[in-house]
Amino acid sequence: MNTLFSIAGKNCRQLAPLLLRLAMGFGFMAHGWAKLSRGPESFAKLLSLLHVPAPHLMAWLTTATELLGGFALLIGAFVGITAIPLIATMLVAMFTIHIHFGYSTIRTIGLTPEGPVFGPPGYEINLLYIAGLLSLILTGAGRFSVDGLLGKNRRI
Repeated sequence: MNTLFSIAGKNCRQLAPLLLRLAMGFGFMAHGWAKLSRGPESFAKLLSLLHVPAPHLMAWLTTATELLGGFALLIGAFVGITAIPLIATMLVAMFTIHIHFGYSTIRTIGLTPEGPVFGPPGYEINLLYIAGLLSLILTGAGRFSVDGLLGKNRRI
């Protein structure tokens, strides 16, 4: 039985890269928008504290990479190429900031009457984004994508 809802069916397998792209594309765009809405100068201050060279340029470059790269993932355009700078941003964030706080993204450090208090996030989310991006590089953007429409949905 090969229906849309069959896990073994080809149609259902084509939904996997679509769902992955939508979740990750939205995530990258949300992070890029947060940087843009607060002003890349705020992010540049953080980069400066981390001794990143040319912090203002890197703040704008990171913001643009997350916004444009996230949108490209969302629509499935040039996913293999787009994934590379996004992986780079995740590696830099992981090794400069998140690695110091351990693995877990959610660390409860206290409880107040208003609810839990969370500590800084670990590198778990970076690894998840990297794994998802590598998966898209290896399998392609899927049928329901710009790449699929252009015939660039080849597997490595």
